[in-house]
Amino acid sequence: MTGVVHFEIHATDPDALGAFYGEVFGWTVRPIPQLDYWILEVGEGGGIAGGMVRRRGPRSAEDQGVNAFVCSIAVPSAEEAHARALAAGAVTALPLQAIPGVGYQVYIKDPDGNLVGLHQADTSAH
Repeated sequence: MTGVVHFEIHATDPDALGAFYGEVFGWTVRPIPQLDYWILEVGEGGGIAGGMVRRRGPRSAEDQGVNAFVCSIAVPSAEEAHARALAAGAVTALPLQAIPGVGYQVYIKDPDGNLVGLHQADTSAH
């Protein structure tokens, strides 16, 4: 069986983008200078670990379609996480929507234009 074990975020300014993810989600950023890489420690909760790599080309155009995997982050409240993300510099990509029997999902673009899902599970069915 295979599964996703690591994710990477492309960052024009990894220190600034790391601060965004730390502020919104409480992640810890650990730089590895000799590799020009930043480890993202996401903490407890069963999520996968990740990292940031310095962006090596231009950001996606504002109206460009998705051209990469989109990861969704489990949050206790999609509305509250969305508000924190907006306050920290993100913009809404797709508004909050209910997914019957699944939960709630909202998509943001982080301050560097990366698309990120915020997912609140429906715990009433479990």
